[in-house]
Amino acid sequence: MRPLGFSPTNNISPLRPMELTPATRRKKQKIPEKQLQDRVAAILPESALYTQLLEFETRVEAALARKKVDIQEALKNPPCIQKTLRIYVFNTFANQIRTIPKTPNAEPPTWTLKIVGRILEDGIDPDQPGVVQKSNPMYPKFSSFFKRVTIQLDQRLYPDNHIIMWENARSPAPQEGFEVKRKGDKEFNVSIRLEMNYVPEKFKLSQALMEVLGIEIDTRPRIIAAIWHYVKARKLQNPNDPSFFYCDPPLQRVFGEEKMKFTMVTQKISQHLFPPQPILLEHKIKLSGNSPAGTACYDVMVDLPLPIQRELSALLANVEKNKEIDTCDEAICTAIRKIHEHRRRRAFFLGFSQSPVEFINALIESQGKDLKLVAGEPSRSAEKERRSDFFNQPWVEDAVIRYLNRKPAAGSDAPGSI
Repeated sequence: MRPLGFSPTNNISPLRPMELTPATRRKKQKIPEKQLQDRVAAILPESALYTQLLEFETRVEAALARKKVDIQEALKNPPCIQKTLRIYVFNTFANQIRTIPKTPNAEPPTWTLKIVGRILEDGIDPDQPGVVQKSNPMYPKFSSFFKRVTIQLDQRLYPDNHIIMWENARSPAPQEGFEVKRKGDKEFNVSIRLEMNYVPEKFKLSQALMEVLGIEIDTRPRIIAAIWHYVKARKLQNPNDPSFFYCDPPLQRVFGEEKMKFTMVTQKISQHLFPPQPILLEHKIKLSGNSPAGTACYDVMVDLPLPIQRELSALLANVEKNKEIDTCDEAICTAIRKIHEHRRRRAFFLGFSQSPVEFINALIESQGKDLKLVAGEPSRSAEKERRSDFFNQPWVEDAVIRYLNRKPAAGSDAPGSI
């Protein structure tokens, strides 16, 4: 039996007949299936173009991998684009004495306040004033843009329920708009308070921080990133300790310190961030003239998730093309395996043609050692082992490692000989 930890490999490969002296030990590396060895490339000068294409393919695959990661991140936190949300405020009325003569058993006079809105395409509103169409189904509904809506009526006319409040947290179902209907035949002013619902949450910057960054309202991560860019642009980072940065006069007015650590920025800016100011509107309930009456428009910039369906469709379309690419890759790998096989055959016959005697001697010696190893015959030479030079050969290190890593025989405490 062959000793444990050894494999019947040639000490002198017949494919390299001219290398009669033992080579230095080196770690074996698995060559990629599509990569040509240097020796093959030396034989085929035209393979340089293939090598360049292989490097270009590696860069393309890296770019595709980054793109897939970007799309996955976009699905979790889709990037936003700014669009104009046009808010329409108007009211209708019915059964008013001013417009309809009073008759017995008539319905009581009423009015209805409506607040609706929609996203404008390219900032253009094709509709006529007072005529409001439904919003585009691709965009979120109107109520999803607000956290809270408060409508305040005239307390003298409606003392019991003069404040109407809608909250997104209590009514999460999206709505096309808001409507308030009451009985009444007197005109008055209505106060409307709209609190925006930013996702992710946005903050209004203090005056001092706004002067430094030039930002009025933004998310916390973007505000921190803007501070970082401000420090980098003005080279305020401490060269000896990059975790600190120096505060120039504008930053000193914000943080109140001459030197600060980057990890403290998040804590320090909290006192400079406030909830955004709500949108305050005034509308007069008109009960005469044309209905709807008193239509007013207000424009607000809102963030909308960037539609990435096209990118996803393009990515999914590439899946079908990948099958064709895989087929071509398999054909390339097969061709390269054949090239390596022909190179080995060429090296074998070339070595024989250049030095037949040395080649045959090396081949016979190698095959003889393999035969002894397989047959389990002793191949040790006591005369050679008496000299220290015998243990300075390249194979010693590999043999020691194999011996130390091998498992001891069952029922035997003492290690066997190699």
